[in-house]
Amino acid sequence: MLINRRTLLRGSGAAAGVFVLGAPALLGQARQRVVIIGGGPGGATAAKYLAKDSEGKLDVVLVEPKKQFTTCFHSNLFLGDFKSFDEITHGYEKIAAQGVRMNHQMAGSIDRDKKEVVLADGLRLPYDRLVLSPGIDLKYDSVPGWSQQHEETMPHAWQAGDQTRLLKARLDAVPDGGTIVMIAPPNPYRCPPGPYERASMMAHVLKAKGRTKAKIVIIDPKETFSKQGLFQEGWEKYYPGMVEWLGPKVHDGLKSVDPKTNTVETGFETYKNAALVNVIPAQMAGKIARDAQLANQSGYCPIQPDSMKSTIDPNIYILGDACIAGEMPKSGFSANSQAKVAAMMIRGELLGARTFPARYANTCWSLIETGDVVKVGGAYEAKEGAIKASSTFVSKTGEDADLRKQNAQENTGWYAGIIADMFG
Repeated sequence: MLINRRTLLRGSGAAAGVFVLGAPALLGQARQRVVIIGGGPGGATAAKYLAKDSEGKLDVVLVEPKKQFTTCFHSNLFLGDFKSFDEITHGYEKIAAQGVRMNHQMAGSIDRDKKEVVLADGLRLPYDRLVLSPGIDLKYDSVPGWSQQHEETMPHAWQAGDQTRLLKARLDAVPDGGTIVMIAPPNPYRCPPGPYERASMMAHVLKAKGRTKAKIVIIDPKETFSKQGLFQEGWEKYYPGMVEWLGPKVHDGLKSVDPKTNTVETGFETYKNAALVNVIPAQMAGKIARDAQLANQSGYCPIQPDSMKSTIDPNIYILGDACIAGEMPKSGFSANSQAKVAAMMIRGELLGARTFPARYANTCWSLIETGDVVKVGGAYEAKEGAIKASSTFVSKTGEDADLRKQNAQENTGWYAGIIADMFG
């Protein structure tokens, strides 16, 4: 059931905004409550596993304003015409059927002293444990000349949904001979290979439409990027002359962008009247985590590597893109893996359930062209005060085409499987 104001005490002798039904402080025998903020890969997975594995012994509430979630992972495949928008958009009905109580509104703040989440309408939701998976916020001031008011003109599409559709529409309108300028983000950021798979999918669409004179220029603040050799091999093979990557030693720094004229100025060259400018700015943990003082000077949230518990507040677990997860990349797979560890540890704390040493996993697949998928990943564990890789793997340049096709099948199967695991 949805939590609403009918569950509040109103009137004489009662403090406005205090829960009556199910409040641990008022009902000694009530189920202990776990509140999850954020219904993405981390939050959805944690909610499902807490409800399912506790067999109804925990009161699990998922706070997520959207009624449907569009995945960032595989959104590049939507740009590339390999998937429809509906195929990357999912509802919460099956999570609710597991016993999770959905609350579709924004979480406004966290009162850590009182152990309450303050919702957008002022409702105060008490918790015994809080799982925080708010994703990222964009640093709108990290690109000179660009701000939040310009994200419609120069879209980022780094938070999936309307921005994803906007970028797709802009991509489809790029004429033959037009220039796309992508501004890549600095480390750390969501999905390390994401911008470069996006460039591949942009090139794929342009090529498929016969617009091979169009060009994609990537202005990158980093000296290197994830799977660099693999992407550059693929660009040369499939899209010769269409994708140009410029590192900082070549472009000599991004000086400014002008949304009015779609101009990008670097120390090396000025790109005037670009057909499309895709700005992917620097990033940080979601605002609610920062406002609760759960982030450090990096803008992200430190966690205990053996549990995903905040190092700042022992009643809060932080998952996914918002946390500092050592050698694990910021990916949907990582968040899903971290959520299972957190759910296990919370059940251990609240119900005395058995726990095991934390083990994490991640794989990032990237589609370069039809049937050509490369991957990178690893297994991770808590070691020496951080999450560190215990084993890693990465595709190699010059691999057999059949192996790349096998990777493509893995990628498709993984998406179906992880969606079922999170939302099913």
